[in-house]
Amino acid sequence: MMDLDLRNKRALVCGSSQGIGRACAEQLAALGASVVLFSRNREKLESVKATLDTSAGQRHDILVADFAHPVQVRAAVEKQLAEGGPCQILVNNTGGPAPGPAHRADPQAFVDAFNLHLVSNQTLVQALLPGMRETGYGRVINIISTSVKLPLNGLGVSNTVRGAVASWAKTLANELGPFNITVNNVLPGATATARLEAIIGNKAKKQGLSFEEVEAAEKAGIPIGRFGEASEIANVVAFLASPAASYINGVNLPVDGGRTGCL
Repeated sequence: MMDLDLRNKRALVCGSSQGIGRACAEQLAALGASVVLFSRNREKLESVKATLDTSAGQRHDILVADFAHPVQVRAAVEKQLAEGGPCQILVNNTGGPAPGPAHRADPQAFVDAFNLHLVSNQTLVQALLPGMRETGYGRVINIISTSVKLPLNGLGVSNTVRGAVASWAKTLANELGPFNITVNNVLPGATATARLEAIIGNKAKKQGLSFEEVEAAEKAGIPIGRFGEASEIANVVAFLASPAASYINGVNLPVDGGRTGCL
């Protein structure tokens, strides 16, 4: 029988105040994990916490910090670990950089994105790693983008930093595998979130088209013919976090309805 039981596990879920992060927190809690919700907005996190499953006796917590400031992130996480104990599951999930072509981006935009994504991810891994090793169980799951397989037009800074995160994760997978710690990347395609709405709205404005026209064109490029739901991304994250995924390590897994035009 496939083992999806996450009871007696703690999961730190970044960006869990909305969208994919929230869906991941909900799914992990449904499988029995205690969840530490992490984002900049305490009010939204309190609202999410109130909806999480506690039928397995879980204790859910809230952590507030700005991922643009890795030192702040480190301090907040270390305090949480000291008070609540180790986390065996880390879901790295942060909103993407602003759209635009790479050649027009201010160099500082690359620095900011690098701190927001890779440096904060590294900070969290280093903070949680001792607890993962001590308990003999670790799952690091990075929610990135299909752009690590095929760059997306108009997302120059995002394409760049997402690729860096993917290579970082593969390196970690090689290093941490011997400790029963797996590191994998989930690559969402077009998913019905506020960020997708913003991207479509930006394209519509630039192309002089209606929102509905751009939306239809985007869906036409997806073999399944629709956008994904945040819960569908969360299902994959929860599987990778579970004991059932113990032999999956160092992969980039698209969850995109078949949109990505390469293997």
